[in-house]
Amino acid sequence: MTAKGVTCGVIVTDGARILLGHATRSPRWDIPKGMADPGESHAAAAVRELREETGLVIDEKALQPVGTYPYLRNKDLALFALVPATLPDPKSLVCTSTFLLNGAELPEFDRFGLFSQSDAIARVGKAMAGILAQLSLPALCGASGLPENRDKGVAAAN
Repeated sequence: MTAKGVTCGVIVTDGARILLGHATRSPRWDIPKGMADPGESHAAAAVRELREETGLVIDEKALQPVGTYPYLRNKDLALFALVPATLPDPKSLVCTSTFLLNGAELPEFDRFGLFSQSDAIARVGKAMAGILAQLSLPALCGASGLPENRDKGVAAAN
């Protein structure tokens, strides 16, 4: 039996909205996520994927571990939350992670948006929707509404 892989993702939220990227050539949106490289920690993979897929540069200390969830048949999702003081402007984000389609190199995400939890659930795939539906965005921001990890090393990549 083959061991399940783990994809590592980041929910960027202010407690009311979630940052999603639109998957190029797809009707679906998604959170920034991807597989950990051999020897890479889940947190380090989440930081790398966030940078590659949005251009946001953060320190691992800015991430709040949320948990690991059954995701797809062959992989689980190690999920982290990032609660910046101000959500990034979706128009300023750039995906540098690409894939080839018919000889053309395309970005994994072609645009970004900020969505309420219910709108996000309606836009993502079934497996991700099930995970997002289990979460309390305000709880990810801390009981007082002011997350402990606010303002810790979040910057936009140039």
